[in-house]
Amino acid sequence: MIWPFSRRSRKSIARIEVTGVIGAATRKRMLEALKEIEEKRFPALLLRIDSPGGTVGDSQEIHTALKRLKDKLKIVASFGNISASGGVYIGMGANHIVANPGTITGSIGVILRGNNLERLLDKVGVSFKVIKSGPYKDILAFDRELTDPEKGILQELIDVSYSQFVKTVAEGRHLSEEAVRSFADGRIFTGEQALQLGVVDRLGSEEDARRWAAELAGLDPDKAECITFDEKKPFLQRLVPGNSNVAVAGLAYPTLAVPALNATLEWLEFERSTSGMPLWLYRP
Repeated sequence: MIWPFSRRSRKSIARIEVTGVIGAATRKRMLEALKEIEEKRFPALLLRIDSPGGTVGDSQEIHTALKRLKDKLKIVASFGNISASGGVYIGMGANHIVANPGTITGSIGVILRGNNLERLLDKVGVSFKVIKSGPYKDILAFDRELTDPEKGILQELIDVSYSQFVKTVAEGRHLSEEAVRSFADGRIFTGEQALQLGVVDRLGSEEDARRWAAELAGLDPDKAECITFDEKKPFLQRLVPGNSNVAVAGLAYPTLAVPALNATLEWLEFERSTSGMPLWLYRP
């Protein structure tokens, strides 16, 4: 099917912005946008990433979709203020990467956290009776310490996931896995350091990345339109921009366009919803 929009889109650059932690909502929005971009036959995609990372599975699905799409169009990723961990992972799905000299990036690794409230529960006289089908069904339970066998199981899980991350970076950046492991120890580094390590191709702004994407697609950088695929918001929220609610643990908090509060509430919700999940996440 030839979309009516296709004539305009073939002379334009699609743009997607990934901000905040990467989870199910980000994956859903990204996959829908990428499908639409493919159908409308855009010749290039500008992928703006400003994210500290997120869940493993969601990052992998986004990366896979980008990797498939870059065979059909040119994808240039622009690393913003921070593009670390899962942000780096999805960036590996682009043909080329541009970062600001001061971009915080890296944090290539995997972390899994659990909470042990056993001593607190003892003080208040609370205990749990658990009936389970196997010895590891309640692994990472918050009312007891991990056993040594459980630690071994979780460490193996993390090691396998970490190897997947290293392999993806090595393939995406045309580096050896040994070279990637030399700096993939969880450390963060600047965009300038990332360039020296081969993690990014160039230093520059989002505008530099946009112009590069246009050139790669054979478009005039001064004339090519950049069309952003924003998150589709509810009708009432579009009528009153900046007025929204963030749900945390079942409660609704009016955010009223306060960026710092929005980010904090988003983080709390992410922490709550991903407790006990392997994460590709940089936490400052």
